[in-house]
Amino acid sequence: MALFFRAGFCARFAAVTLLIAGCSSAKTRTPQRSVIEASRPQAVPVEASSASAEPPPAAVQTARRLPVVQSTSPIEPVAFLSEAELSLPELVREVEARNPSVQAMVYAWQAMAQRYPQAVALDDPMFMAMAAPASFVSNDVSSAYILQGSQKVPWFGKRPARGQAAQAEASAAFHDIDDTRLQVAQVTRAAYFDYYLVHRQSELLDENLRVMREFRDSAQAKYENNLVTQQDVLQADVELTTIERRQLEIERMKRVATSRINTLLRRPPLDRLPPPPRTLAYDEPLPDIAELQQTAALQRPDLAALAARVRGAEWAVTLAMKQYYPDAEFFGRYDSFWQPASTQGDLRGQMGMNVNVPIYRQKLKAAVCEAQFRLSERRAEYQQRQLDIQYDVQAAFEAAQESREAAALYANKFLPFAEQNLELARANYDVDKANFLTLAQAQRQLIEVREKYEQALADYHRRRAELDRATGQSSSDVISDAR
Repeated sequence: MALFFRAGFCARFAAVTLLIAGCSSAKTRTPQRSVIEASRPQAVPVEASSASAEPPPAAVQTARRLPVVQSTSPIEPVAFLSEAELSLPELVREVEARNPSVQAMVYAWQAMAQRYPQAVALDDPMFMAMAAPASFVSNDVSSAYILQGSQKVPWFGKRPARGQAAQAEASAAFHDIDDTRLQVAQVTRAAYFDYYLVHRQSELLDENLRVMREFRDSAQAKYENNLVTQQDVLQADVELTTIERRQLEIERMKRVATSRINTLLRRPPLDRLPPPPRTLAYDEPLPDIAELQQTAALQRPDLAALAARVRGAEWAVTLAMKQYYPDAEFFGRYDSFWQPASTQGDLRGQMGMNVNVPIYRQKLKAAVCEAQFRLSERRAEYQQRQLDIQYDVQAAFEAAQESREAAALYANKFLPFAEQNLELARANYDVDKANFLTLAQAQRQLIEVREKYEQALADYHRRRAELDRATGQSSSDVISDAR
């Protein structure tokens, strides 16, 4: 008899153990997917049904389909760099694809999206086994053991509230990706225009050197014919030496600008890059400031991230208030401790329920107050960010407008005046009506005006990039090849 009950206990225990292990294995062995299209997560209502029957929201489905971002090798070739001219749209796209900060934000979003299925899932079921060892070898009593399984079920609405809070945080992390991309695009565009400016300055310096050498040859010829003093020749030598000194500075700036772009592309710093465009446009009018303010309010990803965190804080308040309601734990038990078996067999199968009693109201009230204060904090942050965005857009608009008008002023007035002044100075020097210092000064003024014109063009496009960043516009929407 003892052997019979011992065998029966072992068989039941083994069967229950294998059943639980099989269920756990079936739940955890989920095949991973690696090919997807990234899409924005959309909030999906969470039903109060069992965890196994709930379809995951779009954010979780997207995260499961999202491929793991592989780090790009710094020496991997970039296809568009073989072109005759460095393309700004291609450069921005390539930098965004290779940038580790963007990759880090994608990983952060993927990790955050995995919180939803954890938040809405039920707690693991519990299995309990207990036995009286002496009963298995006793001839006086039956084998005594207990087998019990239980499942905790939270109060209605707690799991959906946890899920929606996790969903909101995942949405905020997704918008953080867009915000990082905008920052990377702005930095890349600024580096591109610095690269453009230093190349134009180098060309102007080469032209200035060529013209000044012509002036020096003319002064030398006049000196040899006793038409001018040696001071003209020495003045020309001083001007040439000043240009050579400036060349050292420009070469350094060119190497730095090249290194900055190569670093953004994760390439060796001094690798060759295609030249920038010959010129930049500035005649396109800026959008209306009211339109820009409205665009910023709708498209700024950091504002959208804060709005998602406000929603998460609202669900946290809902969850804290539901803690006033108890959770239930249902269990079923088979208890063979009843003796003797011939008279107590029908009582061995049992069912029951445990319920927590939330009687410590001060703790619950403090949790609700904390959640409400966190919600107020998030709302205040959101309102402050709205004000900051309005200022950022206005300041960026005014700066871009100033640079645009300055570029037009240099193109329409300063450059023609400086060119006419140089022509007159050169004509007067050829007929001995002006000295060499006047000629050199006119040449310096022309080169300075041209440099300031190019500086104004680069400043306009840099500030336009800041304006696009302030309004939250994607680089693909606003960047076009500058030719």
